[in-house]
Amino acid sequence: MTSGNNGASTPEDDDPFGYLYADGQANGAQPPSGGYGYPNAVNRVRAVGQRQYGQQPTAAAPQIPQQQGGYGQPNAHYAAPETHPGGATTVQQQQPSYGGGRGRGPNTKGLLIGAIAVVAAVVIGISVAMLGGDDDKDKKDDAAQPTQSQSQQSSAPSPSNSNSAAAEDDLPTIDAKALALAGGAATASDIKGAQADGGVYVTGFNQVGSSVSWSVSDIPKSGKYTVFVGYSVPGKDQNATLTVNGTAASTPVDLKNWAGGPEGDYEKGWTKTYNYIQLNKGSNTIKVSCEQGNQCDALIDQMWLVKGWVKS
Repeated sequence: MTSGNNGASTPEDDDPFGYLYADGQANGAQPPSGGYGYPNAVNRVRAVGQRQYGQQPTAAAPQIPQQQGGYGQPNAHYAAPETHPGGATTVQQQQPSYGGGRGRGPNTKGLLIGAIAVVAAVVIGISVAMLGGDDDKDKKDDAAQPTQSQSQQSSAPSPSNSNSAAAEDDLPTIDAKALALAGGAATASDIKGAQADGGVYVTGFNQVGSSVSWSVSDIPKSGKYTVFVGYSVPGKDQNATLTVNGTAASTPVDLKNWAGGPEGDYEKGWTKTYNYIQLNKGSNTIKVSCEQGNQCDALIDQMWLVKGWVKS
């Protein structure tokens, strides 16, 4: 077989694509008319969706409608799904961003710090409320303490090793030798430690009926006063009766061993005690006596007054 012709009846039978080459065209090759060189092939252009498989092809292919508009122009035969009635609207929704970072979740650290701050504030508030409640309770307790009636004389002695006179507003002080004595009471100066002038004190007070009286004048005005008594006991507690302007007080003169002296030692037992009383303006009488039921083994050296109800 020689080159250029192998004996085929037509050039296209030899090479179905011969029409594409110069020598094939010289030999009369023509493009196939029915399906790219395949015999009996039918090449018909159909609109999308019109081809029915399994059916016999029709004789003539429907004409494809010409597209309207040029490049970039809208196509009348096409519309986006969202433009049709009832079509879904495709809107791209922006996802919320937490904490400003890509792909990060909620700021749980900030929430935790905020929660701790709230709990701390509540605890502090409760603590303050509890402390304030304690203060209010103390104030209420203080307010609930009964006050002494002006008509009642009371005894509330405080321990002290000194019985020197404490005058206020030029209120008077009296020594043992100036007191009015009754019963078995008498003055002496044998035992050291008395604060009265010359170391004089009242002795013989330890029997019923014995008393010392003080007629005090020049009281500037009626009201509350405190009467102090300087005394000594022999290392054990004693007591006596207080009478002001003829009225006995409901509480005794408390002659306790505040000095802590040993039993039987008067010299180391000097101290003082006090009672709250009411005095009238001008003259008043104050009496300390040993009555039935009292324990009166004591020495008395001084008496003095202080304005108001005080402890010293």
